[in-house]
This record gives sequence, C-alpha cells and structure tokens, in this order.
Amino acid sequence: MSNGTATEAITKTGAAAKVQRKPGLLRRSLKSRRTVIGLALTILVLALAFLGPYMAPHSPTEFVAAPFSPAGTGGPFGTDNLGRDVLSRFLAGGQTLMILAVVATALGVGLGALVGVLAAYRRGWLDEALMRTGDVALAFPQIVLALLFLSIIGPQLWLLVLMVGLGHLPRVARVVRGAALSVVERDFVKAAESVGIPRWRIMVGEIVPNISSTLAVEFGLRLTYSIGLVAGLSFLGLGLQPPTPDWGLMINENRIALTISPWSVALPVIAIALLTVGTNLVTDGLAKAAIGSDQGVKE
Repeated sequence: MSNGTATEAITKTGAAAKVQRKPGLLRRSLKSRRTVIGLALTILVLALAFLGPYMAPHSPTEFVAAPFSPAGTGGPFGTDNLGRDVLSRFLAGGQTLMILAVVATALGVGLGALVGVLAAYRRGWLDEALMRTGDVALAFPQIVLALLFLSIIGPQLWLLVLMVGLGHLPRVARVVRGAALSVVERDFVKAAESVGIPRWRIMVGEIVPNISSTLAVEFGLRLTYSIGLVAGLSFLGLGLQPPTPDWGLMINENRIALTISPWSVALPVIAIALLTVGTNLVTDGLAKAAIGSDQGVKE
C-alpha cells in the first residue's frame, strides 16, 4: 500500500469515527419533546423565584390593606392573613426555597455518590457495612427523621438542609453502587491499577465520569423530592419562620381562608406543582436518553 493510499485510509477512518461519535446526554435528551417542555417549565419557575424579589411591587412584610382582601384590593391578587400583598410575598418567597432545595440535593447526591463508588470499588466488608447501614436508614421515612430532629433542635435552616440531604444519601448510594459495579470491572480500570495509579484517582478520574448519566438523573429526581420536603417542612412550621416570605409558609398561613382569598394559597401551589412536573419531565428525558430508549427501534 502506497503512502497516499495509507493516508487516505487513515483520513477516512478518522472521519468515520468522528461521524459515529455519540452526542452528549443533554443533546440527546433535548430531542425529546418532554425534556424541552420540562426544561421550559423549570426555567420559568426558577426565573420567577430568583428574579421575583426584584419585581415585587411592595415589600413582602408591608401591610397594604385589610387581611384577606379580595383580588384588586391592595394588589392584583389581594392580601394575606395579615394584610400583606399576596403577589409581593409570592414573588419573594421562592428564592430561599430553591436555594435550600438545590443545596440539600447537592449534599445528598455528592455524599451518596462518594459512598456508592467507594462501596462498589472496595467491595468486601466495607461494601457490606455501608450498604447494611443504608438499609437501616431506608427503614425510616425521610420526612419522619427530618421532623424528629427539627422538632428536638428547632427549625434551623442548616439542620433542614442537612436532614433533607442525609435523607437522600442511602438512596443515591444504592443506585450509584449498582451503576459503578459494572464500571470497576472494565479493562481501563484494571489498567490504571496495574500502573500504580492511586485508588482515589481511579475513583475520581475513571469511575465517576462513566456514571455521570446516572448522577445527572439522580440529581434531577432528588431535586424534585427536596423541593417537596423543604416546602412541606415549612408548611408544618419547621422550615422558614414568619415573617419571612416562603411558598410553603404561605400555604400554611392562608389555608384557613381558601374560599375567601384563594390566590394566597393557589399561587405557591401552582408554582411548586409546575416546578415538580418540569423537573420530573427533564429527569425522565435524561433517563430515557441515558439508556437509549428515546431512540425507539431502528429498522
């Protein structure tokens, strides 16, 4: 074979490899309509939560009219149980909820990934100890543990984030361990071990990147749970405290006048519902793209 022919063959091989390169997870998931709709809903609610405090017509703690005034009196959606503008409190009440939910999710997924990868890679007694401890934690409902510690220590934001995050840990660890077990036996991991690369570098540099799809799906799923848990604990009086604006707190404060002033309850409920649906659609799209079920059967 001449040099020109060899060069041409190499060029064609490189071009074919480039053409056959699989697109990224996010790009594949965006081909699904459900992912696009979910992403649009999520961005809409997040934009409302983070930009809302700057668009509020009144201070969220300012008294503008009589309590439970109808829509159009004191504001477009009326007033709440103390005479504060419902729209202003709604626009200012989502930011803290989003921040707490994201931080708690990041904490839970991060620690869960660490435990899951460590258990899958080391195996043996460490694997058994970590997984059996997780089984014990899974025996208790997540919200029950949060209620227990928050009622004993008090409604502290750091404790709220910690309890929600730790509640995710054993669930994430079990899923990540299952995904990592198929990676630790691959040839590139054995090759890295044979040349003396430290184990922590193998876990961080070889195993974690190959389970990134699983981690992305888990983050989206746990974020949905975190939003519901944080809002629910605020509704029960164990999250943010009055007069701080918060969507969960708004539902609790104004539920007694649902028939008189429905917007003070309906607005935060609709926002939480839209965000939950949006994150679920995005997570479902990512999961389908990760396993390839979004492509259907090819002839």
